[in-house]
Amino acid sequence: MARKVAFVTGASRGIGKACAVHLARAGFDVAITARTVNEGERREHSSTLRASNTKPLPGSLSATGAQIEAAGARALALPADLLDRASLSAAADAVLGEWGRVDVLVQNGRYIGPGHMDRFLDTPLELLDKHLQANVLAPLLLAQRFLPGMLERGEGRVLDVTSAAGYGDPPRPAGDGGWGMGYGISKAAFHRIAGFLTVELADRGILAVNLQPGLVRTERLEADMGEFGFSGGAPPDVMGAVAVWFATNDEAFAWNGQTIEAQYFCHERKLLPDWEGPWVGSAAATKYDLSGARLAELEDRRRRELGIA
Repeated sequence: MARKVAFVTGASRGIGKACAVHLARAGFDVAITARTVNEGERREHSSTLRASNTKPLPGSLSATGAQIEAAGARALALPADLLDRASLSAAADAVLGEWGRVDVLVQNGRYIGPGHMDRFLDTPLELLDKHLQANVLAPLLLAQRFLPGMLERGEGRVLDVTSAAGYGDPPRPAGDGGWGMGYGISKAAFHRIAGFLTVELADRGILAVNLQPGLVRTERLEADMGEFGFSGGAPPDVMGAVAVWFATNDEAFAWNGQTIEAQYFCHERKLLPDWEGPWVGSAAATKYDLSGARLAELEDRRRRELGIA
């Protein structure tokens, strides 16, 4: 039988790299996309319009690919930019042409650049548009490319790396321990995709879930985010372990369409036995949107009043 294939976006470092390497160890061949092909490349990764930062970050597709191959799997490095639909389409064509299939799609990549840590009135609309293009429309493009093959085979899995910023307000303004509106509104839109896929395609063998990583101690967080009030977090391997569980375990279908709080899921199931457990910050916490739970409570109460089963 053909080996199963995973496609991971944003795989040059951090969560994407961890997911790619863990999937390789689990027996998948892995196609990886990102902008950084080789170590030492320079590009803009400042989160604010107030300053430029092109200092090279650790990590690259070539380094991730080497770790995939060291795990005994095949790696296919596909340079792509979430803001460039032609490059994403080319990456999709390349993996389907080379390996003929994608069984697991890990939608991890997101917009990196100014506007991420700028306040609303300081953020040009074109930067908000970039957030939406990269964080919402690019994942939809890839889903449309790979889902037909999954449906033809009768099974496929879409793992969307969401964020609590999509269902919670920041504890403080952007740049002071919070995040910019572009990130929040784009992650909120992205967060709805898994539910729609489940409603439409679950009965045809498709699993779609949101994996919420919480704060993760990535290379970029350690290099860039301290000045904005972010530090600490869980190791990226937490997300790698959780991604493998949802990519391989038949029990995962019981979670179809749901949001998995990855750090807690990993800890409760002891997927990383030596890990001390979920990271939490100070009491100045995100205010989570509970409107859906409140509406469900009100609707249930009204049904009881009306005697509706």
